[in-house]
Amino acid sequence: MSVIMVVSLETVLPMRLDYFLAHSAGLTRKEAKKLISGGAVTVADEAKPKANLQLRPDQVVMLHGEVVQLPGHRYLMLHKPVDVVCSTDDPEHRTVLDLLPAVLRAQVHPAGRLDRDTTGLVLLTSDGQWSHRLTSPNHACGKCYRVTCADPVSDEDLQALADGILLRGEDSPTLPALAERVNTHTLRLTITEGRYHQVKRMLAARGNKVVGLHREQIGDIVLDADLAPGEFRALTEEEVAGI
Repeated sequence: MSVIMVVSLETVLPMRLDYFLAHSAGLTRKEAKKLISGGAVTVADEAKPKANLQLRPDQVVMLHGEVVQLPGHRYLMLHKPVDVVCSTDDPEHRTVLDLLPAVLRAQVHPAGRLDRDTTGLVLLTSDGQWSHRLTSPNHACGKCYRVTCADPVSDEDLQALADGILLRGEDSPTLPALAERVNTHTLRLTITEGRYHQVKRMLAARGNKVVGLHREQIGDIVLDADLAPGEFRALTEEEVAGI
């Protein structure tokens, strides 16, 4: 089951349900109370919510079966499964937007990309400036991957990755990376660039092949261990501010 939180509400909650509904749906408090008492409003974990219910940040409010939210930008983390593409539209494959409720799909875009066969953390937002800070080379936002290789990773490989590697067809080496061995065939690699298929090409330059790639972290934002592939949640205020 997806953890459906459509906006970071820590700064405005707790808030009474009738007040929240009035501001979210453009209603008067009287109209909101009438809808609540009439059964048109549902709240996660509350079978028959009352107008004075104090909402928590992890609760989803729905009116006539549709999610309602306060105005503001959306900031989401998603655990991308394999065979899903980081695109707003693709005629052949499922996209990360297809994993979201319909109410959210038109509001957010992926801030950065992962290859179709790469899993892990993807951030989505409606905030263009925040997205730019996340993806701009000038901000050098670190991205941490768990990399599984076909052959053992040597100390020399780790040093080469840390020093920078000249990729095939390019004129300048990669920026120094943070490389840490997890086991004989697996390493944790943090890079600050976003060159085409960069991680795979870095290992290929060392004569190795990446057979599994999973993004664990972007900047200070770590993929929530409670999110199964395909699930998502809203970022906290602290996570948003960390980019």
